[in-house]
Amino acid sequence: MPHYDYHCSANSQVIEVKHKMSEKITTWGELCESSGTDPGDTPVDSPVEKLISGGNIVSSSNMGSGTPPRCPSGGCGSGMCGLG
Repeated sequence: MPHYDYHCSANSQVIEVKHKMSEKITTWGELCESSGTDPGDTPVDSPVEKLISGGNIVSSSNMGSGTPPRCPSGGCGSGMCGLG
């Protein structure tokens, strides 16, 4: 399942959650429930906005080229991610 970042303008918090592409989260209460976060003093009906984030796209044109895709950061250096 993909990960998404959501921003709540009522409290300036950004929370990452994992959910199906078809799922829609529109309020702070829904976001807190999905992420297991305590809503705190923020009203649960406060709107949240899904942030646009870059993703790694693997296309059929680079599959099997013998060269794995690079990490967006340029490589982790330790080799733990499996990408150079």
